[in-house]
Amino acid sequence: MLFVARTMARRGLLTPGPPHRVARQLAALHTWKFGLAGELRQAAARSPARVALIDEGGVTTYGELLDRTSRLAAALPVEPGDRVGILSRNSSAMVEALIAVATLGADPVLMNTGLSPEQLAAVARDQRLALILHDASLVPPPGVPALPFGQIGYVTPLTKPPSRPGRTIILTSGTTGVPKGAHRPTPGGFSPLCSIIDRIPLTAGVRMLIAAPLFHTWGYAGLQIALALRATVVLRSRFDPADTLDTLADQDCTAMIAVPVMLQRLLEQPAREVPLKIVAVSGSALPGGLATRFMDSYGDVVYNLYGSTEASWASIATPADLRAAPTTAGRPPHGTIVAALDEDGRPVPPGTPGRLFVGNEMLFEGYTNGAARELNGGLLATGDIGHLDEEGRVFVDGRQDDMIVSGGENVFPSEVEDLLAARPEVREVAVIGVADDRYGQRLAAYVVLHEGAELTADAVRDHVRARLARFSVPRDVVFLPELPRNATGKILKRELA
Repeated sequence: MLFVARTMARRGLLTPGPPHRVARQLAALHTWKFGLAGELRQAAARSPARVALIDEGGVTTYGELLDRTSRLAAALPVEPGDRVGILSRNSSAMVEALIAVATLGADPVLMNTGLSPEQLAAVARDQRLALILHDASLVPPPGVPALPFGQIGYVTPLTKPPSRPGRTIILTSGTTGVPKGAHRPTPGGFSPLCSIIDRIPLTAGVRMLIAAPLFHTWGYAGLQIALALRATVVLRSRFDPADTLDTLADQDCTAMIAVPVMLQRLLEQPAREVPLKIVAVSGSALPGGLATRFMDSYGDVVYNLYGSTEASWASIATPADLRAAPTTAGRPPHGTIVAALDEDGRPVPPGTPGRLFVGNEMLFEGYTNGAARELNGGLLATGDIGHLDEEGRVFVDGRQDDMIVSGGENVFPSEVEDLLAARPEVREVAVIGVADDRYGQRLAAYVVLHEGAELTADAVRDHVRARLARFSVPRDVVFLPELPRNATGKILKRELA
């Protein structure tokens, strides 16, 4: 409790306010708890006139957002416990729909806009959706009742909490097949929030651009944090690097929630003055040197959260961590344990690769299909191989299923990716394992160059050969105009092969 109180005080959450509003704020949390509906109500009770959302359509205050979501919840043709798909790019309408569904006690299912029609249909079927709420510009899958935003009547607002709280379901970012649905737990208090804002110094009332997709774990987490902080959230339906820099300046955003590829795209624009103090990224590995290159242009503002849909968070790297060790995933925040274990489940020494396991109070509650993730002593398997150094910093060496065995040697493609990504000619790179008749497997590198840059396959191999072991040298080097990515910016490595 002392940690929570100190952190809330440092981040401006305990600043005195009008007694009647503070009382309403606390009453809202007591009645509605710490889900989306409760967090919105505490924010609206304390700061009803504060701007909650800004998108291309205009401005919405917290009082207006509460009124609209309460009326929308009462109008939706679903019952508590139903699953409702939300298919949308970032917008105020998407936030309204998400909160309205949760207010009703139904379970919002965040649908990835980058999925194919066949995958969307499979998600609708597997998640047994009762309804899909969607952006009018997107086509929902057939076979499920669907309502576009803006075509739902607003009625007398729903004012009583539901018989059961709505639980958000986020789809895993699978790059092939049908993504699984993961039940996100509802926070039981302020501790999860404080674990994050203790390391990422977001404060009450911050103006925050959420550039990461809201259907993604990190974008959704940004929204949860924003509601708790009574922040002003700026949204854009699509990420465009030039527009993002304009938006940061025009809207006076001091914080941005993003995925790593967005930093790369921003660096390709002419650097300009923006008010950023915090750029919090997550969702995929930071390529070697990207954080330091970004900070060289925009100041020491990058915070990198390593986590997953299932584990929420594992570690957070501050600017100081990234300056000291640019490839680190940081240190576990308060209340979190990260362990590198061998195949028998025993901790390995510092510097030794092992399977990474995580423990915190926000581990997911299981997949909607009933499947579970491996646990060891209450710690959840991340599916990654990594190590901890003597300072307690976490390093992710690669995905467990990405590691290849070449001629009897274990090889992690990410090590080669980081090395090549640091070259000035390289815009982005992906390295994968492919079958080899002689060695079992070998590495193949897929390289995208900056416009006008020149680099040969031999130069790539020589660069790796001079710095890593011979079995890490990619036999195949393929130059591409761009790498295939999904809607959250993750590289679709299976498509490369």
